Amino acid sequence: MTKYSFKVLLLGAAAVGKTSILYRFVKNQFSHDYITTIGINYLTKEIHMEKKDFAKLVIWDIAGQKKFEFLHKQYYEGTNGALVIFDLTQIKTYEALEIWVSEMFSILKEKVPFIIIGNKVDLIEDVGRSIDTEVVKEYAENKDSIYIETSAKTGENIEDSFKELTHRMIVHASERMRNL
Repeated sequence: MTKYSFKVLLLGAAAVGKTSILYRFVKNQFSHDYITTIGINYLTKEIHMEKKDFAKLVIWDIAGQKKFEFLHKQYYEGTNGALVIFDLTQIKTYEALEIWVSEMFSILKEKVPFIIIGNKVDLIEDVGRSIDTEVVKEYAENKDSIYIETSAKTGENIEDSFKELTHRMIVHASERMRNL
């Protein structure tokens, strides 16, 4: 059994559901009454992967408001992977993805695994979808990533998203060790 420890960032515009995703994954809870994240919030969770791999994830929920942007550099240090999140019902949050991805790679100076997450799939039936799925899939592929749609409210694809990211971080860590 191999044990890993990874720092994971949850990135995206304000109110896309980063905190809800964090609490759904770590505590299997959902609340309609989250307070806007100021600076950061973080929780840890240990997960078991196939092949008996074991990973401790320290998950950092980064505030999405512009006024906290000056803090990002210090929060990104030591990051092993990220979920870059947008709200499926708000086109402006999708349009902000490139800013988050570019900032991450600019600060980290290296490429780390990340997954594009379209959150709030549970609202599509009532509110409507703001972006075509194929457009997001193509964007993710062009960034050497994948796209997953989630619902923090129902839990849909939350666990799978973190497991997929963890798998990618394990592969990335193994490749880095081989290249040393």
